[in-house]
Amino acid sequence: MSEEKTLSSQLIYDGQVVKMRIDTVSMPDGRETQREIVEHSDCVAIVAIDADDKVLLVKQFRKAVEKELLEIPAGGIDPGEDPMTAVRREMQEETGYLPQKVERLGGFYPTPGYCTEYLHLYLATDLTPSPLYAEDTESIKLVRVPISQIPSLIASG
Repeated sequence: MSEEKTLSSQLIYDGQVVKMRIDTVSMPDGRETQREIVEHSDCVAIVAIDADDKVLLVKQFRKAVEKELLEIPAGGIDPGEDPMTAVRREMQEETGYLPQKVERLGGFYPTPGYCTEYLHLYLATDLTPSPLYAEDTESIKLVRVPISQIPSLIASG
């Protein structure tokens, strides 16, 4: 499969969380088209399991979808930060726990059709309480869910 060649790139938005650009590209067959690209930092997402075999989830309102969602702890990797450090920081910010054991499960591009973000997925266990350092821009509630209930939560959306 042939790649597209970028002919030009124009930054149209430079925000705190994302940048947006329009790339003019040449398709493998020579046609030209435009691609709208969202530049977003890479992120970590953590499946955190406590000593009682409960998964730590966070409940928060998400403006983009106008809903309160139940999610695994996650967040952006700061400039110069490695993913493992981001895992520990995000766990402390969102759950008030620090993992003593962290295992990388893999990673993927969640929305590669238009976004540069790569998501690193981790398993965190042997959790110890730690001071909660929540971000000023977030309002998060910690929810513990038995592992046995996770498949039905996923199935229900």
